[in-house]
Amino acid sequence: MTIQIPDELARRLEEVAAARHKSVQELAVERLQSLVERSDSPGSLLRAIQALPHPSPAAVDDLDAAIAGSRLPVHNHGVFDR
Repeated sequence: MTIQIPDELARRLEEVAAARHKSVQELAVERLQSLVERSDSPGSLLRAIQALPHPSPAAVDDLDAAIAGSRLPVHNHGVFDR
């Protein structure tokens, strides 16, 4: 596919691409994808979550211990019962 764009826009794309150490085509495809694919769509959120590394069992145990250690004691009386 070929897209006709004004010369000024082409020059600006070249400048931005050079500053980001990318080709004009890479930059254009990135930007066009961001227009088409919303970052808050369920599919993109699911892909972002699936890309995260899974915690190790030891990390889960550490988190559980930290949560348990930070719990406050429960009081059975209210402020006005004193």
